[in-house]
Amino acid sequence: MPPKTWHSLPEYQALRAMMECGTTSEAANRLGLSQSAVSRSIASLEARTGRILFERDGRMLRPTNEAAQLNMRLDALFEALEKLEGPPELEQETLQIIAPPTYAHRYLVHHIASFLKANPHFFVGLEVASSDMVIRGILDERFDLGFLGVELPRDGVRLTPFRTSHAVCAMPHGHVLADQQIIHPEDLHGQALIALSPRHARRAELEKVLLACQSEPRVVAEVSTSFAAVDLAREGLGLSIVNPFPVVHYRAQDVVFRPFASQIRYSTYYVTPKRRATTAIARAFLQHLQLRTARDPFSEKA
Repeated sequence: MPPKTWHSLPEYQALRAMMECGTTSEAANRLGLSQSAVSRSIASLEARTGRILFERDGRMLRPTNEAAQLNMRLDALFEALEKLEGPPELEQETLQIIAPPTYAHRYLVHHIASFLKANPHFFVGLEVASSDMVIRGILDERFDLGFLGVELPRDGVRLTPFRTSHAVCAMPHGHVLADQQIIHPEDLHGQALIALSPRHARRAELEKVLLACQSEPRVVAEVSTSFAAVDLAREGLGLSIVNPFPVVHYRAQDVVFRPFASQIRYSTYYVTPKRRATTAIARAFLQHLQLRTARDPFSEKA
């Protein structure tokens, strides 16, 4: 049965110091030992390994190929010791977010940037998708956090209200209705309207309000997001009834926003998997949003 092998860190330290310093005296100074202690460690290592590690050349000790090879193999050991004694490494935490374009392209991008600047050891992935895909991504647990502007309850996901708002009318500066402080449904009669696409639940809700007042605006364009509607209004195409959050934060100087007198209400939800706890990094990001989201006259914290 072969003899049991053992290792001596002081011997390895003496070898490495000799390889780097070149002389026994300099190696001893580096290690805080006497020259005789370094010599004994080298002699012990040679005896234990059965290898000649240094050859005398006059007054100098010249390392052999066996010493160089052993020293190279010791790199991993000393790198591990440096990590063990050094400051702890921060494990990079990852947050995967999925959201529709209205929330992703401006609002979330802005706050993700400030969140990562404040927490450089974090990593955030952002997927832009339809509301249905937001639910599916959270159900499949491919994402930690989602955002929605419509209520789509499903088993397996948790919808938590984040922001609430009232409908507003967005119109270009100089519009005939821009001087009114409140826009009523009947005021839209005959006006050019940029409407949300028919697949939007809010489109049917607005049509119901207009029908009750026998108000018939002229639909000149249909779009799928509030930002697109407001941007078309800014171009002078007409007016639009939209959820002011978060578009008002980015278009308040370019477009006139007025309250729309109706019962149309909006909620922004953050979505998390119901089968597991919300991750610490997701909670940190949500707190970041709550603290950094600017106030506006049309929305408020839920």
